[in-house]
Amino acid sequence: MNFLTIGHRGVMGTEPENTLRSFVAAQQAGLDVIELDLHLSKDGALVVMHDADVDRTTDGTGPIADKTLSELRALDAGRGERVPVFEEVLDAVRAPLQAEIKDVQAARALAEVMLDRDLVSRVEVSSFHDEAVAEIARLVPGVRTALIGSRYGTDIVDRAVDAGASTVCLNIRRLTLEIVERARKADLRIIGWVVNTQDHLRLVRALQLDGATTDYPEIKRTGRFTA
Repeated sequence: MNFLTIGHRGVMGTEPENTLRSFVAAQQAGLDVIELDLHLSKDGALVVMHDADVDRTTDGTGPIADKTLSELRALDAGRGERVPVFEEVLDAVRAPLQAEIKDVQAARALAEVMLDRDLVSRVEVSSFHDEAVAEIARLVPGVRTALIGSRYGTDIVDRAVDAGASTVCLNIRRLTLEIVERARKADLRIIGWVVNTQDHLRLVRALQLDGATTDYPEIKRTGRFTA
């Protein structure tokens, strides 16, 4: 498989994260996959935002779960962008997507959309939470899933296998050769995050990872030439 470059929340290093503007820029830059984050609004919409509250990325305050979609739509998500819902991203870009879910409830809402729109081949679902990975796998036959690790040890491999994941997305600051070797023995694909410098890129290529999640589209161009 070719080395994949994955746009982190679109291209959050240059555009407002998790906005249609950011996702379109990621596609135009030629990134292989676009990563995004999903939360549920008060009225059950699959809202694209990383944090559980709106404070950091919009001009509003408070938890997403306490706001209706129309209330979220009234917020500025950066450079005049509105907070998108998942279905809008599906229509705005053609690229494959990696959708990160935060809990089992989001898994169930996402499963409905994936089944309705036949997204098994286009959308990989990721989560830090083993139970969310297992739930989406139960609900959507054949879905590709990834377990994310930030502070992890070699147990991340066993956890991924137990949850039925085919990929581990791992914080490169904690990544070791031992973990890479264990993941390979378990036939897991390995994605490193966040890869924003040439040193980071050389590391993931030296470890022979399958791809890198990046904030900057330039990594796509330089990744071809980094040994």
